[in-house]
Amino acid sequence: MFALADGNNFYVSCERSMNPRLAGRPVVVLSSNDGACIARSNGAKELGVKMAQPWFQVRHLERSVGLIAVSANHELYGDLSARMMAIEARYAPQQEVYSVDESFLSFDGVRGDLVAIGRDIRASVLKEIGIPTSIGFGATKTLAKLANHIGKTADRKPGSYPAHLAQVCDFSRLSHQELDALFAATEVGNVWGVGKRITEKLQAGGIRTVLDLVRADPATLRSQFSVTLEKTLLELRGTSCMEIDDDPAPRQQILVSRSFGTPITHVDGIIEAASEFASRAAERLRGQASVAGAIGVFFSTSPFRQNDRQHSVNVTIPLARPTADSAVLVSSVSVAVRGQFRPGFKYAKAGAVLSDLRPVGLEQGELDLFSAIETEATSASDLNRAKLMTAMDALNHRFGRDSVRLGSTSAGSSGADLRVWATKQERRSPRYTTRWAEIPVVRTK
Repeated sequence: MFALADGNNFYVSCERSMNPRLAGRPVVVLSSNDGACIARSNGAKELGVKMAQPWFQVRHLERSVGLIAVSANHELYGDLSARMMAIEARYAPQQEVYSVDESFLSFDGVRGDLVAIGRDIRASVLKEIGIPTSIGFGATKTLAKLANHIGKTADRKPGSYPAHLAQVCDFSRLSHQELDALFAATEVGNVWGVGKRITEKLQAGGIRTVLDLVRADPATLRSQFSVTLEKTLLELRGTSCMEIDDDPAPRQQILVSRSFGTPITHVDGIIEAASEFASRAAERLRGQASVAGAIGVFFSTSPFRQNDRQHSVNVTIPLARPTADSAVLVSSVSVAVRGQFRPGFKYAKAGAVLSDLRPVGLEQGELDLFSAIETEATSASDLNRAKLMTAMDALNHRFGRDSVRLGSTSAGSSGADLRVWATKQERRSPRYTTRWAEIPVVRTK
C-alpha cells in the first residue's frame, strides 16, 4: 500500500504559515524577477489567475479585489519542505521524496486504519509547520497519486466528489462500483504521467475519463502510445509497476541558470554571475558526493528584445582532472567568459552546467612512469582542497548561505555591473527559518 502526501498550494501555504494575515486572502507567488505566477491560493484560482500567467496581466486585481503577490522565497520553501518530509517519514518505513511538496510513503506491513493514520499525518504537519496537506492511499503509486487528487479536489470544490473523501482519500476502502464512479467523474488528464499531448490524443480516440482508460486494451495503448502508458494502465488496475525509490540515483548533470534582473553589458558582470552559478552547482555536486569531468557556461541576450543586437555563447570546458572544487570550476568558467564575451550586447541570461559526473574516488588513472612524486604531492593537495570545500559547506550550512564564498562570486575587478544580475525580488518575505538576521521577533507590552 502506497500513500502520496502533498502540501496544498505549497508555496502560498509556506508564506501563510509565517504570515497569518495572508490567510483567507487571494495570494500568488511570483517567479524569478517577479515575472509570472508560479503558485496560487484557492482564492486566486477563483479569480481566474492561471498557472504561469504573467504578473502584468493580473496586476490590476491587486487594486480591484485585493490580490496579494509575493516574490518567491525558495530558501524558506526548501527549509519548510525538509521539515515536512521529516514529519511524514515518522509514519512509514519507507519514503520517497518526489518533489519539494510531495512524497510517496510505503505502508506495506503497517497495521491500522489508514485514514486515521493519514489524518494524524495531516494534523502533525499542520501543527508543527502550519502547512495543510492532502493524503491519498492506493495499491500503486499511480492510484495513490490519483487518490490524492480526489482528496484535494473534494476539499477545495465541495460537491465534486463525495465529502467523506476530502483531505484523506483511501481507495482500499472503496468497492469496485465506488471506484468506477470516481474514475468516471475524473478526466483522463488528471492521471499521473498523462500530459497534455497524450490527453488530446486519448480524447480523440474516445478515452476521456479515467474509467475509459482503465477499460482500454493494454496492447493497443502500447502500440499507439508507449510502454509507459501501458504501465500506467496496469497501475490503475492495481498492478504495481513502480516501487518506492528511497535512494535515488545521483544526477547525471547539474545546471544552475538565471535570467538577470537588469541586462549586463560588462564582462565583469557576466563573470560574477557565471561564477556564482558555477559555485552553486559545485555545492550541489559535493552534496551528492560526485566530481565533474567538464563544466559548461552559457550567456545570451534576450530574444524577446527584438530591437537589441543578438548574441549567445555556449561552451564546454573539459577538465584535466575530475573535481568538485569550487575554485577550479569557477576559474574555468571565468577564463571561458573572458574569451567569449563581446562588448556592445545586453546580456539577459547566463548559466553553468556540470557534466561527465562520477562518484568521488572513481577516476581514470594515468600511465606515467616518471611522475610518482608529483602524483603524491597532487593527491595531498587535492585532499587539502577537499577538506577546505567541506569546511566551507559546513560553515554555510551552519551560518547561512554565502557566509563563506569565493571572491569572484561577489565582486569583479572594475566594479561594473556588479550584482545587477541578481534576481528581482521586490516582494520577498523574510527567510524566517534560515537567517538569524531575519528570524521572527515577538514584541510584548
